[in-house]
Amino acid sequence: MSYLSRAPDREEAFRALYESAYADLLKFVQRRADVANAEDVVAEAFLIVWRRFSEAPKHQEDARAWLFGITRNLMLNARRGEQRRQALGVRLAEATATSHVDSHADLVSSRVDLGRAWALLSEVHQEALGLAIFENLAAPQAAHVVGISPVAFRLRLTRARRALRLLLDHIPQNESLPPATFPEKATTP
Repeated sequence: MSYLSRAPDREEAFRALYESAYADLLKFVQRRADVANAEDVVAEAFLIVWRRFSEAPKHQEDARAWLFGITRNLMLNARRGEQRRQALGVRLAEATATSHVDSHADLVSSRVDLGRAWALLSEVHQEALGLAIFENLAAPQAAHVVGISPVAFRLRLTRARRALRLLLDHIPQNESLPPATFPEKATTP
């Protein structure tokens, strides 16, 4: 008899999985990622499990393995996202450097403005622009990467371009960067 069939309802089954796996999962994450973020990663993993609980294997040990797989994928995605953001920053700086023939001072000013505007963009906008421009993905492929429809991606890309233009037109001069809170703050699907 599986733990799922013993539990009277979905909530009880989830609780049983949570109680049986939480401590081990936390150690699993702490060994592979930043210890300070381990609890956040585990919480996110359990949130995903809660949403997809109907897909959980029926036997507890299989469900634990499934949970660990979800957690591992979360950590890999986070690592890839961080690498992608760093690479985008480098490419952004390179693209800016080659697209202007102005004086050195204008070039530096443009790079600083673009870098500041980029930093103020939400992660969602950065991701949309990065996939379309730096990764050179068409809307259907980029939409597949982020798990939305091509129409939704095109809309997201349009908003990202508009947000970047708006920031470039209105970026304050000689001021420190405020926290990145521009429209559509990142929410990962």
